[in-house]
Amino acid sequence: MEAGLASLREEAFRLDAPSEVLAIITAGCAGCSWERRGWEAAALVLEVDGRYSQHLLLARGPEPADYRVALGRLSPGPHRLSLSLDGSLSPRGARHVSLVRVVLEPVTASAPEHRALAHAPVLHARPDTIGRFSDVPLLMWYEVEATPRGTRLRYSVVFSNEDGGTPPDRLMATWGRLTDIEYVYGVELDGEGRILAAEYQGPEHKRMPFGGSREAEHPLLYVKTDNNMLGDRGTVTMRFAPAPFSFDLQGVSREAVMDAHPWTYRVSAQEARREGRVAARARPGSRKVPDPRRFATLEACAPAEDATLAFSIGVRGQEGKTRWFDSDAGLPAFRIARSPHNFPNGCFRGAVALPAGVNATDLRALRLRAFTRLTSQDERPLPKGAGRARLLSVNTLFLLDSEDRPGPSLFSWRGDVPLAPDGPPFELSIGGVNAR
Repeated sequence: MEAGLASLREEAFRLDAPSEVLAIITAGCAGCSWERRGWEAAALVLEVDGRYSQHLLLARGPEPADYRVALGRLSPGPHRLSLSLDGSLSPRGARHVSLVRVVLEPVTASAPEHRALAHAPVLHARPDTIGRFSDVPLLMWYEVEATPRGTRLRYSVVFSNEDGGTPPDRLMATWGRLTDIEYVYGVELDGEGRILAAEYQGPEHKRMPFGGSREAEHPLLYVKTDNNMLGDRGTVTMRFAPAPFSFDLQGVSREAVMDAHPWTYRVSAQEARREGRVAARARPGSRKVPDPRRFATLEACAPAEDATLAFSIGVRGQEGKTRWFDSDAGLPAFRIARSPHNFPNGCFRGAVALPAGVNATDLRALRLRAFTRLTSQDERPLPKGAGRARLLSVNTLFLLDSEDRPGPSLFSWRGDVPLAPDGPPFELSIGGVNAR
């Protein structure tokens, strides 16, 4: 065992057939808090048959929680999983691990999910995040789509944050979250499972053909940029292999994946606080946000072409009058833009900060507006009123609770209403209360 590693547990197991193996590790870290410097998380090292597999950061605090990881393809016969504490990466105050159980799940070739598990990527951490407990991959999911030649698997990752790219205030306004969600890898397979094409998302969000190394079919990817873009070659560092799961995004935004795992909201809010991205008096344009629990988060589906979107929440004010709070704060850069190519269902998230002390019963109305899209420098300007958008649904509207988790949905709606760019807003009452 390497210096700095303290053995925690070994699990012996036997496979009857070649398998992709998942491990569900139930563990907690006494005194740990992702929000508190020096107590963020214990870092575990996983080894399979004496060979390094990956690191696992116990980012969810002191209470035991399930962490699902992928151990890769293993051959028939006896195997051993070893778990150790990495003292060199675990803060001094965050080293007491409560390891409740380890459950191993072999997935053979006959299982329907085997193919998706077999091609799941392994992510090497960006070197400047090591020891900083920043931009950690929390979840990986995949989608399956048919192609004329076979099947395409698309893998995406929820990172705890992004150190660069979109600042937190604009991230909340235009995406409704503090995590970073990125498409990382896609692979097209023929009917026999042979790889026809593979790509990854590189710097500047460019999709690049994959030409790097694999372990079995698992591509090795390297986080390259402060907004978690990837390369297929890079510095070998600690790595992560969250177990991917299937998720259907029909009629919802990508952020619905977080709703199914609400602890991701808490981790991202804690990281933002620890990194000084939260300030009580923060305003749009300051690159900081007020307490995430002050935000009202909206998910709606409004396919748009050459148009951006914004919404406003009406809150009960003095003498029964409604006060309005705009998600874009009047700033074009804070409006919601979704490419029909990348987001064909038009579903989006956004969030707006409300005054301290506002609760669910104070929300009275919702307004949605469309605006003509601003063009880039190499495009001709669009005339005012160009573009089009239609509101098809409001899926949810929620506040975070005291533990930074999504509260119950406060409102939903179905219909088909045009939103004229640069025209009047479309207004809906919340809870049967009309704004005035």
